[in-house]
Amino acid sequence: MGLFSNRLDRESLKPGDHIYSWRAAYIYAHHGIYVGDEKVIHFTRTGQKTGTSSVVDVLMVSSAPLPSLIPCPNCPPTNNTNGVIASCLDCFLAGGVLYRFEYSTNPAIFLAKPLDATCTLAPSDPPETVVFRANYLLDLENGFGCYNVFKNNCQDFAIYCKTGLLVSNKKSISQSGHVASIFGKTLTGVVSGMLKFANTNIYAKTALGVGSGVVTHFVSRYSYDISIRSDVIKVPVEEVVQIHHKKAN
Repeated sequence: MGLFSNRLDRESLKPGDHIYSWRAAYIYAHHGIYVGDEKVIHFTRTGQKTGTSSVVDVLMVSSAPLPSLIPCPNCPPTNNTNGVIASCLDCFLAGGVLYRFEYSTNPAIFLAKPLDATCTLAPSDPPETVVFRANYLLDLENGFGCYNVFKNNCQDFAIYCKTGLLVSNKKSISQSGHVASIFGKTLTGVVSGMLKFANTNIYAKTALGVGSGVVTHFVSRYSYDISIRSDVIKVPVEEVVQIHHKKAN
């Protein structure tokens, strides 16, 4: 692992690691918690509505392993369809490369990362606590609520297991870096559009556009980090279901 890549060898995996694998040419990554013995607990759209009913769900949240006519001999059998599932590491990766999400990242390194949703400034809880949360939510019906790409996704699940932190306001967006990136890029587009009508020459417009885009991206990326936001609370895993129920109503 280095400044520009969180790529990880399987031999270096430890229980409690927050891992991910990129999908669709780095547009979206699927996240989960490694709990040991080649097993990953993760949050998917399996067996439930996503809550947004939009094309975004289809393009960006196709995170569950592709169905196979031959069941994987390494995956634990389960009838669980609540969205929190257990898979073997191979099924979780679905042919992708293994990466580890970083915690307690130095602010300078956090901003220098070329890709969003690869690290956070927040510290992680001890590995045994992380594994306990993941297993607890696996055993609960609808344990982590309804999957929603903008408010409650696989990265939110993994970050919660690692930190115990949840967004408390049902109107707030997800705590994940993916969603912050979407909003930041949208804002950048708005600013760039406004600059097109500015009373200045093309070179100045280009410089202003690039500069404003970089600044907007960094500001949105930093301000939406789980460790910075003011709408985040520490929630015991036993109370997660009640929190999601209140946010849904």
